[in-house]
Amino acid sequence: MKKVTLRAYAKLHKLSYFNVMKMAKGGDIKSVTEQVDGKEIQYVLIEEEQEKRVSESIIETSAQKLTLKEENALLKKEIERLKEELEKCNKRTVLA
Repeated sequence: MKKVTLRAYAKLHKLSYFNVMKMAKGGDIKSVTEQVDGKEIQYVLIEEEQEKRVSESIIETSAQKLTLKEENALLKKEIERLKEELEKCNKRTVLA
């Protein structure tokens, strides 16, 4: 079992420090708080099974990426929807 700081763990998995803190507090990853030079420092305990689980969850979120054409089509739909909403708001404002 290896012990690393939250920041090192975040860099290792290319995650934000805040997300690693949430994972540690939520119990997704095992962590230990120790006092070093009068300061409380939180360490992540790295185990192989835990690392596989975390890696799989990271890969799943990145696998859901869209192609540029799909993303462009979704954005165009969103723009049209927003234009319609804006027109409705403008009509209400003019009538009032």
